Amino acid sequence: MDLISPGRRPETSMQLLRSMRLHRSGVYLGLVSLATALAAWFLAAQYSGLPAFMLPTPGQVWARWIELLQNGSLLRHTGVTLLEILVGLSMGVITASLLGYLLAKSATIERLASPYVVASQSVPVVAIAPLLVIWFGPGLFSKVLICALIVFFPVLVNTIVGLRSVPEELQDLMRSLQASRWQMVRYLEVPAALPVTLGGLRIGATLAVIGAVVGEFAGSDRGLGFLINVGRGQYDTALVFVAVFTLILMALCLYGSVLFIESRWLSWRQRPDQPIMNHR
Repeated sequence: MDLISPGRRPETSMQLLRSMRLHRSGVYLGLVSLATALAAWFLAAQYSGLPAFMLPTPGQVWARWIELLQNGSLLRHTGVTLLEILVGLSMGVITASLLGYLLAKSATIERLASPYVVASQSVPVVAIAPLLVIWFGPGLFSKVLICALIVFFPVLVNTIVGLRSVPEELQDLMRSLQASRWQMVRYLEVPAALPVTLGGLRIGATLAVIGAVVGEFAGSDRGLGFLINVGRGQYDTALVFVAVFTLILMALCLYGSVLFIESRWLSWRQRPDQPIMNHR
């Protein structure tokens, strides 16, 4: 089948072929790097002389993973951690976006609130997580609050930067068209700030995983952080590896979800490798 159809321009077909090649090369490189890492891990576990409770082989970790899947404990603990992450991420993003808009639009509010926002980020979440667990209990809310706190700052900063990067000429144009405040927000400010804001969401999506684990370390009887604590206390290193790899997969899925949202919401943007073509 000819890739260059009558209704498709040659430039578009060449771009499609180029993107397909880049995708294939990226998949191949990912598979090669994964195979290399597994081989290095196997050789280190096999010939380093370390006992299995210190450095298990990939096969032992895989067998432990299958065991946890079969008895349902891995899915149960993963579901708890995922719920904490999603609720905390949503809370942090919504709060940071609303406050970021106020700070970007009002210099007075920024001068009043900025010292407190910066001071709240100067204290490590690991240090205040035990306090939050004591104050709000070891249940879901304390973990959600920790996730929201760790997500809050990067989304807030990116929201402010994105809103302040809106060209003044476009704002003047909207005012000349007598656009209302809501129309300014919907048709100009949000679309213009969305690329930078979603960049902060990328960071926040991965940080939310850290926040959930930190909260579970501070005090919990369920979740992947709890599994890590159990494996560490029982010298079950394979269990620790299973929980850590599950967290990595979860973070990759969240990051990929943000990339998918970007591809859908920012489809109107002109890509750097895509030249602007004149339409007939």
